[in-house]
Amino acid sequence: MPRTARADAADICYHVINRGNNRAPVFADDEDYRAFIALMADTQAQLDARPLAFCLMPNHVHLVLWPRRAGALGRWMQRLLTAHVRRHHARHGTSGHLWQGRFKAFPIQHDDHLLTVLRYVERNPVRAKLVTRVAAWPWSSARRGGRPDWLAPPPVPRPRDWDQLVDAALSSAELAAVRHAVTRGTPFGTARWVERMVERLDLQSTLRPRGRPRKTA
Repeated sequence: MPRTARADAADICYHVINRGNNRAPVFADDEDYRAFIALMADTQAQLDARPLAFCLMPNHVHLVLWPRRAGALGRWMQRLLTAHVRRHHARHGTSGHLWQGRFKAFPIQHDDHLLTVLRYVERNPVRAKLVTRVAAWPWSSARRGGRPDWLAPPPVPRPRDWDQLVDAALSSAELAAVRHAVTRGTPFGTARWVERMVERLDLQSTLRPRGRPRKTA
């Protein structure tokens, strides 16, 4: 089966996700979470991709990145994930595949669609019933105590009531739309913007129905 197309252009925000191999945990304890956050800071210091938000879950990670140059998204993620695998194996005496494979990513329009994705990312622990408030999860960009200083401000300013907004649940339509983009790698935005991005980034495959085409008589 051919791989789903993945964009890596400059100056576009992307939602990025990767999961543990066979959905197994990628963080064993608090030290693993803290080390991954430190690795993100180190990666950003070496390869500037302007992280806007993140959320670390027991068996997967979410990030929103805004790379300055084409190809920067892939280099940033490769450095981060490879460093995490090496550290994890050295600390826990394990071997083999830790991640399920290459990460998934989709472009996001720089308007309210970006704010929706930022809310989606930071609300993950609440949807998973790990905490009741977004800021109570210590392993995300919305953690209590403030955002790390290596995070960049998004191209769309957060509203003044952001803390209340991010604690409010996404609508069923918003949740379904974001999850579709996560699954297929489809650009997330207005219909006209999606059409332009699909053409510009050669992402036509993300709009086609999955499975083999029906045979004609």
